[in-house]
Amino acid sequence: MGKRFLREGVSTILYLLGVVCLTYLLITYVGQRTEVNGESMEATLSDGDNLIVDKISYRFRDPQRFDIIVFPFQYRENTFYIKRIIGLPGETVQIGEDGTIYINGEVLQEPYGREVIRPENIGIAKDPIVLGEDEYFVMGDNRNNSSDSRTEIVGNIHRSDIIGRAWMRIWPLDKFGILKHQ
Repeated sequence: MGKRFLREGVSTILYLLGVVCLTYLLITYVGQRTEVNGESMEATLSDGDNLIVDKISYRFRDPQRFDIIVFPFQYRENTFYIKRIIGLPGETVQIGEDGTIYINGEVLQEPYGREVIRPENIGIAKDPIVLGEDEYFVMGDNRNNSSDSRTEIVGNIHRSDIIGRAWMRIWPLDKFGILKHQ
């Protein structure tokens, strides 16, 4: 009976170790949950929305225009931004005085940023911004309430800084009356 108990104990420990390792690998390399904090992506994403971030697809393909990506904020540890890709590597991005976004001198046709960008929110994009071979220009969908590539504090995002793309939204359970915060 002692050997059987020992075998079952070792088997259980190995099983739990396998589960922990698999969970670590999934969270590190495949996907992770993150919560939206703020309104810079309204009306696409709302404050408190929970997302699954796909961390694996960009290992096989490049980020595309209009993908929603997650990247770390360089001035605050454990803080991540979520924004939409507007400009791709090698492109020139500029925002005109009337709030129109130009890519390589042509008006960007997009269904996301529905509001007109006010002059005080054009930021450094008033002058042409030429993106490097690994740089992306990102903006929040709530164009007049977003800290993004138009600000020097965020600037252009390097490919290596992109953690992943927003893949699936999971609404907070309290929106369904399932979980109430105390």
